[in-house]
Parts: sequence; C-alpha cells; structure tokens
Amino acid sequence: MAQDLVKSFGSFQAVKGVTFTVNEGEVFGLIGPNGAGKTTTMRMLSTLLQVTSGSATIFGKDLITETDEVRKIISYLPEEAGAYKNLTGRKYLEFIARFFCQGEEVYDMVDHGISLSNLSDRIDDKVDTYSKGMTRRLLVSRALMFKPRLAILDELTSGLDVISAQHVRKTVRDTAANDTTIIVSSHNMLEVELICDRLALIADGRIIELGTPSDLKEKFDAANIEEVFVRAVSA
Repeated sequence: MAQDLVKSFGSFQAVKGVTFTVNEGEVFGLIGPNGAGKTTTMRMLSTLLQVTSGSATIFGKDLITETDEVRKIISYLPEEAGAYKNLTGRKYLEFIARFFCQGEEVYDMVDHGISLSNLSDRIDDKVDTYSKGMTRRLLVSRALMFKPRLAILDELTSGLDVISAQHVRKTVRDTAANDTTIIVSSHNMLEVELICDRLALIADGRIIELGTPSDLKEKFDAANIEEVFVRAVSA
C-alpha cells in the first residue's frame, strides 16, 4: 500500500521512507510517540499532504495520479476535528450525509450514523452541549456512516473517558467486521493492542517493527506493546 513514503518540510524530513501494507478488512495500527511521523503519514494517505517521494495505492488507486478517485473511497478523521456547534447532532450528520447521497438515502445514512454514535438520547441536542466524549463519538460515526472502503482515524480516542473510549473502540471493530478497512494512529500503545489486527511501530519517521500484537510481544519477550516499543527503540 505505502512504499518508501517520504515527506519533507523544507530541510526537515518528517517521514523517512515508510513502507507497509494494510490487508483488506483489518484494523491496522500506526503507533508511536508524539512527533514520530504518524499524523504526517496519515495526512499523505488521506491526500491532504503532498508526497515528497515514494508511492502508495489504495484499493488499486494511485495516491498521486488518481487523487480524486482515492478521495471517493476513503474517510479521514483528524485528532483535532470538530463539529458545527450550532447544529444538533442529527442535523450535523444530515449535513455531512448530503455530500454522499440524496433523497431518502440521506436519512438511511443518518440513521446508521446515529446507531454508530449511540447518542440517540442526545442526538437532537446541539453539539455545543456535548461533552468531549460525545462529540468524538459523533465525529467517529460521521467518518464511518457512509461505509468508506478505508477509514483513517488519527488518535482515535485521545482525551476520552473510559466509557467513551470503549464505545469508540467497539464501533471501530464492528465497522471493520462489515467490510471497512481501518487505519488508526495512537500514542496509546496499550489501547491499540485491544483493537488492532496488526501494528506498525514508528519512531523518528521510520517504521521500526511491524506485526501482530502477539507476534511482537513474543519477539521481544514483552508483556505488552508499550514494552515492545521501548525494547525495539533500544535495540
């Protein structure tokens, strides 16, 4: 999927030749500390940042030469995303849904989004009355409700309470089970162990390890992925 991806900002190289493949229908984790290159990599894959060098294909579409086609089949949710606070949750989902369909299909998509969000008791309240966890659940449902072939979710549950984070993780796993491939990034290495089929560990703009959580823990004789990362960086 991604082959030798490089992103430079002037003389600073944020991503230094990242290569990995994501299998269809899996939850793939890109993990590492802040500043490791996770978000930059995801923004390139989401067509929001121009690739300096290297290549990538998404379901057979070339990221660089078929950008418009890639955008039709992906969804990207940045860590800092927000919703229109003066709209209700339902009206916000309706607003987004109209970019993808028309007529009764809009309401079918919104119903699906509401189901994903688990906000049915608050969906007709304005977004500015929502907690951070509720807003993030609404945004995750917005990113997934049109059933993209690939969803790219940056810092999936950053800052969420335990209950909200658990709901979001379940939503991601359930969505992946219904034919959406998902890439998530996180600096929370214990969390991604719960939801990811495979992981790529990134540090200083380079992938240093890749595999299933169980394989990586066995390789480094570690109790969890956090220990794996520490030992991989120190190796």
